Amino acid sequence: QVGGVCKLSTESSLRRCKTPDGKICSGRGKCDCGVCVCEATDPGKFYGPRCECHDWVCATYNEKTCNGHGQCYCGNCYCAAGWHGDKCEFQCDISPWESKRRCTSPDGKICSNRDPSGDWGDIHGDTCECDERNCHATYDRYTDDFCSGHGQCNCGRCDCKEGWAGKKCEHPLSCSLSLESSVKKCRGTSNLPCFGRGQCRCGQCTCHPPGDNRVHGKNCECDDRQCEDLSHGYCSCGRCICEEGWFGKLCRFPRSCDMSDAQSKELCETSDGVMCSGKG
Repeated sequence: QVGGVCKLSTESSLRRCKTPDGKICSGRGKCDCGVCVCEATDPGKFYGPRCECHDWVCATYNEKTCNGHGQCYCGNCYCAAGWHGDKCEFQCDISPWESKRRCTSPDGKICSNRDPSGDWGDIHGDTCECDERNCHATYDRYTDDFCSGHGQCNCGRCDCKEGWAGKKCEHPLSCSLSLESSVKKCRGTSNLPCFGRGQCRCGQCTCHPPGDNRVHGKNCECDDRQCEDLSHGYCSCGRCICEEGWFGKLCRFPRSCDMSDAQSKELCETSDGVMCSGKG
């Protein structure tokens, strides 16, 4: 907001407040200029970017959070050393050294150096060695498909169906290009195939989300979503081109400077030609 006035359109504001299942602020708050204002409850309050979290489930009969043996985050108890259970209600009956040994993965890392982030069940195994998130492609935030829909995810590794190859089973063996050639063709000037905004198949990018023409280009290199709520200009491949007399990321600010851009930049350059000494 600027001066108490929201600069976002109603559509943009609600989009920022919406959960993946389409609920505004998880149905537990109001959307105010793209920010969720969460409801207060007794006890506590909903919190999180979409009001998805509440810690009341961590409370126990003795009214202590996680029985006083752990910390609560978004309804999950993370127990202190020596305690376990959904609410840290059980004390370990083994020594700390034995506990550490059991949690050490074959590569010598404690719990495979993975924290309990991600959706429930994404990370599993006795030493957290399996991470099913490895089976999702970069564009898969728009779909629930594992292994591009062409394979089975087993402990974070894709076992592809017949006729498909690649780490995420994204490459059809019927393609005349090799997997490496296909990926190289989809990369363009990016390190990620299709700039991380689409699916690469046989050297061709399909931009995501499907049907959204704001993401476009041969390699999905243009993301016009960055120009949402653009004022006084037009969007060119994700970059705002301002009308004369306006400046700023979204062309919202009137230019009151009485000199040209060239004159302005000349005054900002140091003697060795570096703009603002490289610090501004």
